[in-house]
Amino acid sequence: MVKTIIITAFIAVAALLAFMWTGNKEVQYQTETAIKGSLFITVMATGYIQPVEEVEVGTQVSGVIEKIYVDYNSHVKKGQLLAELDKLTLQEKLNQATAQLSRAQSELNLANRQYDRITQLYKSKAATEVAFEEAVNRKEQAEMTLKEAKAGLSQAKVDLSYACIYSPIDGVVLKRTVNIGQTVAAMFSTPTFFTIAEDLTKMQVEADVDEADLGQVKLGQHVAFTVDAYPGETFAGTVSQIRISPKVTNNVVTYTVIVNAPNPDEKLFPGMTASIRINIQSEEGILVPVEALSMEKTLRVKSDGKIEERNIQTGISDGVSIVARSGVIEGEEIIVSEVPKK
Repeated sequence: MVKTIIITAFIAVAALLAFMWTGNKEVQYQTETAIKGSLFITVMATGYIQPVEEVEVGTQVSGVIEKIYVDYNSHVKKGQLLAELDKLTLQEKLNQATAQLSRAQSELNLANRQYDRITQLYKSKAATEVAFEEAVNRKEQAEMTLKEAKAGLSQAKVDLSYACIYSPIDGVVLKRTVNIGQTVAAMFSTPTFFTIAEDLTKMQVEADVDEADLGQVKLGQHVAFTVDAYPGETFAGTVSQIRISPKVTNNVVTYTVIVNAPNPDEKLFPGMTASIRINIQSEEGILVPVEALSMEKTLRVKSDGKIEERNIQTGISDGVSIVARSGVIEGEEIIVSEVPKK
């Protein structure tokens, strides 16, 4: 009797396990399609659009601004007149320097005549050695005074020329910081009148890259970036410079990476904020979900109603997708997970 009960119980348990096993096989697979595409590993950073070449134009003399010929956004040529200072004071200084030169020349002429006369008298012993030395000294002093007067005249001419402000390059006026009638003082520093960008069709992004990512950044790497002014539009550039001078802000160390950014349509303006993605590594191939891959680099493929387990050779991964270099073809359904059927 006891033996019969044990056998019956064993059969019941076996039946229950068989039912559970059959039930577990009734599952629903969640799949994603293997697609052909490109995978990119990128470094993210933020920066600002700047002209490649930017020049500040000012003057080295003080005075009152009399005329201004250009404004914001003006296109200028090298050597073009941009502004003028009032020249009356500078012209008067030039006149004074000219008069000083004339007086110095007259004094030298007189000193030379006296020197010649005293020299003849000294040779004939009709003048003392002291008188001769005095004549030599007057001649030398007059020569030095003339030299200084010539230098003063040259400086006065240069100062007068500084009253006319010319563009040093071809470009576009980004800033105008002065107005007609304004007095500028050049005693301690050169006042800036205009800021000129050489070529707005060639811009650059000055981006701050975190020190943890800097080791992956190399010259020539491709960069994609966006600006808020053009939602949905992506611009392209290349890494042209990695500056070794660090920036420390709130204990965070970053380095400036310069990205060349062609701007043929002149859509990009100086000062725009750019969100950049530096392409560190890329690979084309069949892309499959990372979560479908096992520790042994195998995955399951649903094909013709059957489940196949395949070994694959993998390439790079961005944490979401991974390149399957072999073992999978485009269009196959990759099993990502499975859940019991309801």
